[in-house]
Amino acid sequence: MIATADKRSYATLLRCDLPITPYADALALQRMLQRARRAGLIADTLLFLEHPPTYTRGRRSRPEELPAGAAHYRSLGIEVCETDRGGRVTYHGPGQLIGYVIARVEDVVAHVRMLERALIEALYEIGVQGRSRVAEGPDFTGVWVQERKIASIGVHVAGGVTTHGFALNVDNDLAPFSWVVPCGLPGVQMTSVAAELQLGADAGDLGARLRGAIHRTLSGALQERALRGSAA
Repeated sequence: MIATADKRSYATLLRCDLPITPYADALALQRMLQRARRAGLIADTLLFLEHPPTYTRGRRSRPEELPAGAAHYRSLGIEVCETDRGGRVTYHGPGQLIGYVIARVEDVVAHVRMLERALIEALYEIGVQGRSRVAEGPDFTGVWVQERKIASIGVHVAGGVTTHGFALNVDNDLAPFSWVVPCGLPGVQMTSVAAELQLGADAGDLGARLRGAIHRTLSGALQERALRGSAA
């Protein structure tokens, strides 16, 4: 894999842009970076990437969330992977922006809420009004546009350092979500940035703009968290 690191503006959060990466390779990379972060060898790091078509099964997923069975989905060219992140079943594919955050954390719930806020702020910058549904319970973790889900969030913490993060639908095919029970929510409607902005096939530099906006908002949130920690 080839990564490009961007240190130009946000020294507290190293940004690495990866090519389309198989899920298992990305998971192995996260675990390596997690060990390095725990040892103090690297700064907090944000990996941006996309996956080939993949369903991932989080720690709380159930067999019925993949109703056709893993073999059927693999026959369609969609890999099925077990993972240690929180949450249920979700879909990843080209055009979806994945952000994996390797960062020190003390409160995992606060970390998830921080990811939600950072995504909501970044989406607002490009004209999409996202919202949190935290008051409705943990099954509604993520970012929503009205009643439509636009971003999923799931993390894992070991040794005080996070892995995993968010999956934001930018201009990806949404049909594979309808073939499973995404996020354990029967009947949930998924959406994307391109759909909300009515861009059709002309998404242009939307992905690049979102990477910049998310890096900026997440960096600011991590800086605020560090300042609060140092003042405590």
